[in-house]
Formats: sequence, structure tokens, C-alpha cells
Amino acid sequence: MSKPASSRRLVSLLLLTAVGTSVAVAALLLKGGTTSPPAPSSSGSPAPPPTVPTPPPSVSALPALPPLRDELPEDVPAQREVLFANMKSQLGLSDEALEKTREIFAGRKWMAQGNPKITRHPMSRAECQAIRAKHPFHAPDARCEAPHMVTVFDPTAGQTSDSAKLCIDQYEYPNIPCDYPVTWVPSDAAERLCQAQGKRLCDAHEWEGACAGALHEPERDYAFGERRLQQEYLHNESREVVWAYGKSKNHALCATGSRKSPKCYAPTWQECGSNTYPAGAFPECVSSFGVYDQHGNAAEHMNLPLIAEELGRRGGTGENEMKGSWFIFQQYEAHKDDCRWRAPAWHAGRLMAKDAHMNYHLSFRCCKDLP
Repeated sequence: MSKPASSRRLVSLLLLTAVGTSVAVAALLLKGGTTSPPAPSSSGSPAPPPTVPTPPPSVSALPALPPLRDELPEDVPAQREVLFANMKSQLGLSDEALEKTREIFAGRKWMAQGNPKITRHPMSRAECQAIRAKHPFHAPDARCEAPHMVTVFDPTAGQTSDSAKLCIDQYEYPNIPCDYPVTWVPSDAAERLCQAQGKRLCDAHEWEGACAGALHEPERDYAFGERRLQQEYLHNESREVVWAYGKSKNHALCATGSRKSPKCYAPTWQECGSNTYPAGAFPECVSSFGVYDQHGNAAEHMNLPLIAEELGRRGGTGENEMKGSWFIFQQYEAHKDDCRWRAPAWHAGRLMAKDAHMNYHLSFRCCKDLP
């Protein structure tokens, strides 16, 4: 754990964050910044000369994170208790939201952070925190009025954060920096977990826009009325090919260096560990909006509307869609993972089906509508 800062202002910020004080107050403190110098680059190269432009205001060196419980229990109930404790301390969830969350988890036998008996995480939470202490990370957007969320919009259409109508989690659920993604979660449970925090599962085009740096209007990204395979074919044929971090694919920038469990030949609970990294452990695996791990770590559920009435912003749900790559892609690239690519109806079904698909490498993140 890092030493306490001498600055009274920084100490105040850390204390406020630790007890889950409102995001609005924390955002006001963040806006003022600190007097700490910028962290050196990982290569150890000297700082650029003063003539080089400084990073945009949305990117800042964050203070040390509040303490996370870092145990790796040997059974699912104990693993969940560590998760719930971290959600309480890091996100400041209300008792009501946490109780709803507990109830959703209780109905799912495996839903947690991987089978504790065989999961082997390649990085600890403490190692992730050490990385984040040395690198600049995107701060959350105060407009979202929720921890670790940023606005998404279309800069090419003249939109700004002030005019944005959408926020998205910066990290995979539980949306806590340096905690592990929740896996073995079906899409209906993912939607309900988002709702427990006043959010919803992201629509496919919203996730894509958050990754690619420009949120398109739905009419541009869906061929409403066509059957699903035709919609996805048309979308993929005309899509922009880009990754969150740039126009050239580089799996090494993201959480892709882990491996499958030795006997994981078919996706089973008994043989396949969720060998994920802590969320946000890769500073360069980020979109221009400040969304992390959209490549690598875990693939992600989202809502795919086949007609306009199924858009999440309109209160609808469509079919389930999975996006992003996962933690083995440096060893085996199982499919394309650029921002706007859509899978050809893999494990297709209704988003809210009781038998919705789940897997050891599949998680999700939430979106939130702004007025």
C-alpha cells in the first residue's frame, strides 16, 4: 500500500472515496487536481519538453485507490461476500441496491468471479493497484452521477460531453478498478444487475460507439426489420475497423496474455477457470472516452435490438449479443474483436430468456441514460 500523501486535500479525497461519499463531491475535488508531478512512462524515458502538449483534462493521474479486500476464497459463497464488500466500499451502493444485487446472485449457482477451485488469475488486485499508481487514467464524468462512468457521444456531429445522452461503465461489472469481472452470468441476470443500480445493459451500438470514439444514431447502425443474420452481415460489411486504442490491432496492449485452464476443452464450470485480470490493469487498453478492457479480459453481454422498440433507451430488450475479446487472445485469436464487429448470432436468444447463455469468459458492463 502506498504511503499517505502529505497534502491535506488529497487525504480528504481518499477518505471521501473510501466511505462512498457522493460522486458529485468527489468530482469537485478531482477537478481541482493535485500538486503531484505526472508519473514517468513505463519505459523510463525522460519527460517531454514543455513544448509538447499536455494530456487533455479528461485524463489525470488518479490518487491511490481505497483498500480492496484481496482474498481469493475457496468457495463461491465466500467469494461473493468479498465481492459484495468491495461493491459497498468502492461504489457506495445503498443497502437497497446491495440487497437487490444479493437476491439476483442468490438465484444463480455459479455467478461470481470464476470457479475458485481452478481459476488462476495472472495478476493480483495489489499488482493492479501498483500499476495504476504509476500511470495516468481517465477520470469519471461527474455528469453521470455514479462512480466510474463516462459520457459517450458523437464528436463528429459536433456533440460534447455536455450534450451527451448516455453514460457507460468504465470497467466490466462490478465496475471497480482492480477487481475481477463477474463471469458465468446470463444476459437476463446482467440486465437485472444493471437495473439494481439504476442502469441498464448497453445496446450493441452504444458499446461500439464507446469503443470506437463516436456514438452513432441507431438508424445508422441497425437495419431494423431485417432478420438478425442479414442485419449483422450488412453492419459488418460497412463498419469502420478500429480498436479502442487505435487503428492497428495490438493484443499486447490489453488483458490478453492469460491462458485457458489445462483441461478446458469445452466450456464447463468444473474444468474452465475464469483466468481474468483485474479490471483496468492495462493503461493503454482504453477508448478516447475513457472506457477500459473492451478488448481482452472478458467478453461482454449486451442488448441487440432487432426493431426500434427494442432499444434499451426506449425501455425495450431484444436478443443477446456478445462483444469484445477475452483473456487468451495473444495465444489464440478466436474471432475478430474490432470495436464495431458483430458476431454472427452466436448463442442467439432473447436477452431476458431464463436459459440465456453464460460462460467462464463472459461478463458485461452497464449503461445509463441521461435526460
